[in-house]
Amino acid sequence: MARNMRPSASLARYHRAGREAGYAEGLAAGYHLGRCEAVNRQISGLPERRWDVKIMYVTSGKWYPYKPIDDAIARGLLPIVREVSCFRWRIPTRGYPKQDLVGAVLRERPDLVICLDGIAMDLKQIDRIRSAGFRTAVWLTDDPYFTDVTSKIALHFDYVFTLELNCVEFYKQIGCPQVHYLPLAADTAMFRPRRVEPGLRRDVSFIGSGYWNRVRAIDAVSPYLAAKRVRFVGQWWNRLRSYKRFARDIELNRWLLPQDTAAAYNGSKIVLNIHRAHDDASYNNNRLLIPAVSPNPRTFEIAACGAFQLTDVREDIVRFYVPGEEIVTYQSPEDMVAKIEYYLTHESERREIAIRALRKTLEQHTYPKRLAELLRTVFGD
Repeated sequence: MARNMRPSASLARYHRAGREAGYAEGLAAGYHLGRCEAVNRQISGLPERRWDVKIMYVTSGKWYPYKPIDDAIARGLLPIVREVSCFRWRIPTRGYPKQDLVGAVLRERPDLVICLDGIAMDLKQIDRIRSAGFRTAVWLTDDPYFTDVTSKIALHFDYVFTLELNCVEFYKQIGCPQVHYLPLAADTAMFRPRRVEPGLRRDVSFIGSGYWNRVRAIDAVSPYLAAKRVRFVGQWWNRLRSYKRFARDIELNRWLLPQDTAAAYNGSKIVLNIHRAHDDASYNNNRLLIPAVSPNPRTFEIAACGAFQLTDVREDIVRFYVPGEEIVTYQSPEDMVAKIEYYLTHESERREIAIRALRKTLEQHTYPKRLAELLRTVFGD
């Protein structure tokens, strides 16, 4: 009879250990979430002033992942200007009449027309708007990866805003008179600390496409990650040499909506941020091979979730976050492994860094704050 009781007693110990571990993890997550909420209540994320101007915002005309950015910009303008009108641009297709942006501008007479991306725009209409005396601006979102295309677009606008520091001089050299550095930001309506179900909790995650440099980075540390709870979401991750090892942890060719991406960040102890290489052959229009030094939008979105971020080095990241205090960077596969292991086993330090990054993001890197920089550039203080 004792022989029959042993498996039952052993199973009970496993259940008890599991409950205790789950309780401890839930308690720590709840405490962290409470601290994040306190930070959110302390900081509004809004600039100190409003501009007495009317803005017409022209959307990109594209769907995901541009639509969430379009929505974030439209929302971000509302509290900082007198009036906003949103022109929902559509990429011309059979069955849809040509949109009359010029007529809308002449009717509404905005002080500034802001376009996102510009690749799908009817540039002849932009030229007519400028000829009528209205100021125009374009915010380029894919530099330097599309500079072969955007170099033909930028010249049609009065103001060019680029999220890549190295592209400022490039646009000036081709003849753009007003070029300014303006990275994207965090949409705090979507990317914010939130409670997640236990099934979404992971040790390490990465959300994004499997560009070759990212694939090589994960392959290099795959023996270590194989023993962790991991999650990869996006296209091309079947390029991994170690794909079979991680197949059950990969959601291949899936695009997550912003709220689902935020849930993935909130559920991860460590969120990897591996920037796209400027010379990746997968999908690139950067014939001049302009190198990238600026942080991607993911940098701000992860931080806005109160999540801990481990990123490769981008030279200009120090403009936005303090390495080692608000964000952690790695230099090599060995360094990545060492830092993942350290911060998985030093929870208090990990959460303190995440809290500091959240605070910095709400103070400086929201869309209202970014758009305030744009308005200050155009209209002054």
